[in-house]
Amino acid sequence: MKLVIAVVQDEDVNELMGKLVRKKYSATKLASTGGFLREGNTTLFVGVEPEKVDDLISVISDVCKSRSQTLTTPIPPTGSAGVFIPYPVEVTVGGATVFVVDIDRFVKV
Repeated sequence: MKLVIAVVQDEDVNELMGKLVRKKYSATKLASTGGFLREGNTTLFVGVEPEKVDDLISVISDVCKSRSQTLTTPIPPTGSAGVFIPYPVEVTVGGATVFVVDIDRFVKV
């Protein structure tokens, strides 16, 4: 058994969850916050058989596409005194960060 942990942007999560349900993947959804932009993310936990990992990642990558976003207001620095970032600045957002972890035991009660 594998545990797939996917961190996706909130903007993509509804479409992704719909596709996961249609493909009969069960997911646990947790609200999370990104570190750099401090915007909402969703972290999904999906337990799957090893042979289904590639299909699951394919579903995630079909929905979660990278895109550009323009920031017009500064983000307060955290521990970086004297760092200057000119605004507006264009950053890449979206996509997904996916971790695949081996699971010793999986039990549904």
